[in-house]
Amino acid sequence: MSAAILKHGEIVADRWQPIAADASAAHIADAIAAGGPLLLPLPLWLAHRAELEPQRAGVLLVAEDGLDAVLPWLDDIPLIAIHFPVFTDGRGYSLARLLRNRHGYRGELRAVGDVLRDQLYFLHRCGFDAFALRADQAVEEARAAFADYSWAPLGGRG
Repeated sequence: MSAAILKHGEIVADRWQPIAADASAAHIADAIAAGGPLLLPLPLWLAHRAELEPQRAGVLLVAEDGLDAVLPWLDDIPLIAIHFPVFTDGRGYSLARLLRNRHGYRGELRAVGDVLRDQLYFLHRCGFDAFALRADQAVEEARAAFADYSWAPLGGRG
């Protein structure tokens, strides 16, 4: 069974198959042949981009990746996941803000990794619309996080 994520404020099954950064070429080929939606770390996505169906190929970014490598293909990437190695690392917030506001990314933007309920409102304010919570965080309880604040930071500016 797929893991549950929060997407647009609703609890849904995660249909994307994550591919590990150290996956073998055979494993990647088998996953591509199976035809399901794949979430690949940036180096693998770049290496296999020509073999992938654009609408079934998501990109997993870590803060060190930056955005330059994906900018030419933003219109074709249905999912960009940004990994938070620890909840105190704010670089993912900046990447999300840049993707949404500066570069106009309109696909799914997902926070993954060390993602806590208490961060969801602020992650959403930066442009994330989907969240894969840390294993010890109850997705049912986390859904209420979006109602925690009635104010808009900075006078409502997004």
